[in-house]
Amino acid sequence: MVPARRAPSVASRGAATVSSDAMHAPGITRQRRPFLAPIWLGALLLIALVAIAYAAYRSLSTTTVVIVRHAEKQLGSIEDPPLAPAGEQRARQLARMFGSDSSPGGIQAIYVTDARRTQQTAAPLAERLKIKPSVVPARDVAGLVSRIRRQHRGGTVLVVAHGNTVPELIRELTGLEVPPIGEDEYGDLYILSVPSLGNPGLVRLRY
Repeated sequence: MVPARRAPSVASRGAATVSSDAMHAPGITRQRRPFLAPIWLGALLLIALVAIAYAAYRSLSTTTVVIVRHAEKQLGSIEDPPLAPAGEQRARQLARMFGSDSSPGGIQAIYVTDARRTQQTAAPLAERLKIKPSVVPARDVAGLVSRIRRQHRGGTVLVVAHGNTVPELIRELTGLEVPPIGEDEYGDLYILSVPSLGNPGLVRLRY
C-alpha cells in the first residue's frame, strides 16, 4: 500500500514564493547620460575643415617680389664702391615710391647683398618703413629664392641685387626670361607676382 503524500503547508508555499521573488528581484538601474560622441565628432570635423581652409588659403596666396638693381655707383678702382650722387638721388626716389602710406603692396621685408651699393640703395626706404634689411651673399640666388618662398608666402618683398643677378632671380622665381642688364643701365624695376598655383606675372617699370 502506497502511503498518501502530504500537501505542502501554506507556510512552506509562502516561503517558496518569497524565495523565488527574492531571486528575481529587479536590480538597481542607473540613468545614462546622453551620448556625446556626435557632438565631439562634429567639433573635430569643424576643426579639420578650418585647418583645410587655412591650408588652402596659404597654398593659393600670391607673393609679390620687387627687384631692382642697385643705383649708380661711384666709378674708380674702389673694391666696394659707394653710390654716386645720381645713385643717392635714385635711392630716394625708390623710397618715395614704396615708402608712403599710399604706396602699393606694402613692403614687409628688404633683402640686400654684402655690397655697400645695394645697402645704400635700400637705406632711405628701410628708414621710412623702419625695416632692417637682411644681408645675403650676392651669388646665393638659390638660397634667397628659397628663403622668400618659405618665409614670405603671400607677402611683399624688395630685393636690391646686381646687374648680373637680377635676371637670374627673375628666372628662378617665375621661370621668365628678361634681357641682360648693361653695365651702365640703372632704374629698371621689376614687380613679380609669384602665386603658389597658376602662372606668375611680371611687370617692368622705370624709376
